[in-house]
Amino acid sequence: MFTIMSAAEAAALIPDGAVIGLNSFVGTANPEKLHDAITERYRATGHPKNLTLVSSAGFGLFDPDRGAENYIREGAVGRIICGHYGAMPSTKKLVLTGQFEAYNLPLGPMSHAMRAQAGGHDGYITRVGLGLFVDPRVEGPGLNPVSHDDTLVRLVEIEGEEYLRYRLPAFDVALIKGTSVDAKGNISFEREYSTIDALSIAQMTRRNGGKVIVQVDRVRSDFSRPRDIIIPAVLVDVVVVCEPEKDDEAFGTLSGDIHVPATHMQYWYRRLEQENARSGKVRSDFSADIIGRRAAKELRRGDIINIGVGIPEKVSKYAAAEGILPELTLSVESGGTGGLPAGGPEFGAMIGADSISDMSMQFDFYDGGGLDCCFMGALEMDRHGSVNAHRGVDQASGIGGFGNITSATRNVVFCLTFSTKGLFVTEEDGLVRIRQEGAIPKIVENVRSISFSGPRAIRNGQRVLYVTERCVFALRPEGLALIEVYPGVDKQRDILDRLPFPVLDET
Repeated sequence: MFTIMSAAEAAALIPDGAVIGLNSFVGTANPEKLHDAITERYRATGHPKNLTLVSSAGFGLFDPDRGAENYIREGAVGRIICGHYGAMPSTKKLVLTGQFEAYNLPLGPMSHAMRAQAGGHDGYITRVGLGLFVDPRVEGPGLNPVSHDDTLVRLVEIEGEEYLRYRLPAFDVALIKGTSVDAKGNISFEREYSTIDALSIAQMTRRNGGKVIVQVDRVRSDFSRPRDIIIPAVLVDVVVVCEPEKDDEAFGTLSGDIHVPATHMQYWYRRLEQENARSGKVRSDFSADIIGRRAAKELRRGDIINIGVGIPEKVSKYAAAEGILPELTLSVESGGTGGLPAGGPEFGAMIGADSISDMSMQFDFYDGGGLDCCFMGALEMDRHGSVNAHRGVDQASGIGGFGNITSATRNVVFCLTFSTKGLFVTEEDGLVRIRQEGAIPKIVENVRSISFSGPRAIRNGQRVLYVTERCVFALRPEGLALIEVYPGVDKQRDILDRLPFPVLDET
């Protein structure tokens, strides 16, 4: 039988040393009030402490002073196992300092491991991650010198074939954000943008005898339709009711409350951009527009597409602007299919989605080669065509769904600037001008850490492009090839002289 209680009362149920399963997707679906209550309790009592936080898609609110970042920074957490740290500005820097154990696993295997372990299996076995940083023979999932847990990812061999086995620690507590609790205690998600791993986390926690705590917006006095229920009452221990502060009409397009036809997508995309611009969460980036517009030329009618976070978000913008969107099916790894992926803090949501599934089911489709093309960002690329998308010089953002998506998709398009930290590019009368180079090059001899393996992509027969603000490269068996230089760009000065290695010239 579930109990309705305050956030403070719910936080008091979390013991020291608890392993907490968090259902969130980057900056969305975050049970913020529960995190606030944990922070308040820790500041007042020093408990709960030595927590382990586990989240397949990452958690955070893009603000170091909100959500879990407060109690992480103040010392309540001893270990984080996470697919993506991008929405946690302070935490993704702290993970490299050795203040606590920090691990990064690909999002898809984490989601699948939760589902498998909820069903009593000893983890999840997959080829995803072979040859990447998470492979124990390469680096392993630990992000700092104090992270030595070798049980999370192990190399196994089955009938002469290599695989990785992913296994997560059992959950003592689940923290989940839903929309409504009905008269019986069932949880529905009608105002949420995605369900992510909610059911698997609740089942995995219950299997371990732990407590499932759900933050909701409202209490319903009637009963929900059975097919609308995401977490059945039998799995729910505690419900915390917190009325939402923001209910802007534009965000109703992300939950499906407002139906959005293809002809209206661009209007609602601009509405969301305006909302985020008012909050200071979006900055104008002309390089990103150049890249997004060129990358969008790789779209083919009838394609099923995945759009990554950051610069790749511009691809969907230009797909809508050019009128090709109705003939494409866009998707995001959080579970949305159809519609237009939202950007910025709402990344993971879809404007006018046709359907929203659990995240593990979306990765079933991706891992099976269901995507025709994907558009991904990159921190670095090297002479082998390998890409680092998860680890910068002074922070670790995490690989997220990148590993699954790029390993199984036939056509992979990376979207990245040639350099960063000060790059200033303009476009006038169709001519691209490099007004100022960035201080840090993004095309290097060897990437710092491998998120995507160029040699493995060649063996898999994938087509790979690297679209920048000044040119386009393609991956060949012999190495990287320069295949396009934009009007206004000096090929020798702006490209070849700035590369640390020779490339094939096919221009």
